[in-house]
Amino acid sequence: MSDHVDIIIIGAGVIGLSVARALSLAGKNVLILEREKSFGMGVSSRNSEVIHAGLYFDADMLKSSLCVRGKEMLYQYAAERHIPHKRCGKLLVASSEAELPKLEQIKLNAENCGVNDLRMLSKADCSALEPDISAVAGIFSPSSGVIDSHSLMLCLLADTENSGGQVVFNTVISAIEKTAEGFKVTTNDDYSISCDILINAAGLGAMTIANMIDVLDKSHIPDLIMAKGNYFSYSAKTSFNHLVYPLPFQGGLGVHLTLDTAGGVKFGPDVKFIEHEEYTVSPSLKNDFLNSIRHYFPTVDPEKLNADYAGIRPKLSKDGLDFCIQFEKDHKIKGLINLFGIESPGLTASLAIADYIKEKI
Repeated sequence: MSDHVDIIIIGAGVIGLSVARALSLAGKNVLILEREKSFGMGVSSRNSEVIHAGLYFDADMLKSSLCVRGKEMLYQYAAERHIPHKRCGKLLVASSEAELPKLEQIKLNAENCGVNDLRMLSKADCSALEPDISAVAGIFSPSSGVIDSHSLMLCLLADTENSGGQVVFNTVISAIEKTAEGFKVTTNDDYSISCDILINAAGLGAMTIANMIDVLDKSHIPDLIMAKGNYFSYSAKTSFNHLVYPLPFQGGLGVHLTLDTAGGVKFGPDVKFIEHEEYTVSPSLKNDFLNSIRHYFPTVDPEKLNADYAGIRPKLSKDGLDFCIQFEKDHKIKGLINLFGIESPGLTASLAIADYIKEKI
């Protein structure tokens, strides 16, 4: 391995891999450094694997524009590379008359963001789409879906390597120094490599990496708020064909019903703000999950609901600020790109985020 590359990307999650693929295909000499033993072992492997339509965010947010753009890029890429995915559609449900104004508000906001394929549903329409769901009204989003995120990342990595990019696992960064030419990155085994451009895509570790950069004013590093989301699997035989979401609330989109690409059903995530990274799912949460699920799926079988897995979203506020993607104009350091708070809809937006960064370099 050379001791100098054009670009070092720290983090081999779906964002780091997407950016590496885009820049490698553009002819750049790219090296990914990842602390874990394989790719996608953090935020990218512990989520709902949903392809979002882009309904909830303000039109002027990156979360909105990159989600709407990234959604179609992701469907196209998945089809080209035969990545398991399904454009199954999403049913967003109101459980009471009091929620109807919120439903209308979401539809109007989505249309303002360029999502014009939503359909308002009556109670009868909801029952026709999903007979086991209880709702007074709903919205159907035909462009929502699911994707196998592991297969996606495998393809992104293959494209990167086939274009000359490299990835090194089990590599912990110990220091980052600004040099006249760019940056010198030192690992915990005292190996150093230099680059012209440094891209910090370390997910939950992005703030830690940023704090290592000797010339970066620490006022540019936001606080990390870790939002743990627990998931429960559901083993009962069901007839669900669509994603089913309650109306969103502060901090998240509610405990929703998600299908995987094989048709399996899971529920989650909830939102628990935590101080330390940990992924245990307590069976004691089952009653809370049942109470949430019964609002729209009253016949859920408690015996078939079991604690499954958890993920942590790297939020920048409890209300969910926009993605924070910093370039030289933001921190005055040539060649440095920081990605902070890349939570949902980061998976959906991943290819669009990569293009956004490529266009800025």
